[in-house]
Amino acid sequence: MVNKLHVKKDDTVVVIAGEGAGKQGKIIRALPKSNRVIVEGVALVTKHQKPRGQGMPGGKFTKEAPIAVSNVLLVCPQCGKATRNAHTVSEDGSRARLCKKCGAVIDS
Repeated sequence: MVNKLHVKKDDTVVVIAGEGAGKQGKIIRALPKSNRVIVEGVALVTKHQKPRGQGMPGGKFTKEAPIAVSNVLLVCPQCGKATRNAHTVSEDGSRARLCKKCGAVIDS
């Protein structure tokens, strides 16, 4: 069973716990099977890679590591504050996320 996350790809989030606490970034990738997200500029790790083919470079690369989704909060695009999100269903049956602080629709 795949878990449902409270954030999605391309959402702006702020890290509230862990090594990157206080940092803000955009979600590059959401991993619902493991309840993790990859946030741009947070949890950077160094990967050493051997060249595997002709013309492929080797060396050290810096990339983002996944962090637990419980350690991030969504940032409202209207008020700019870190917030939990609420859900609403409109008359036509479509769902939308709402900001708990200002009540603005985050996406439609």
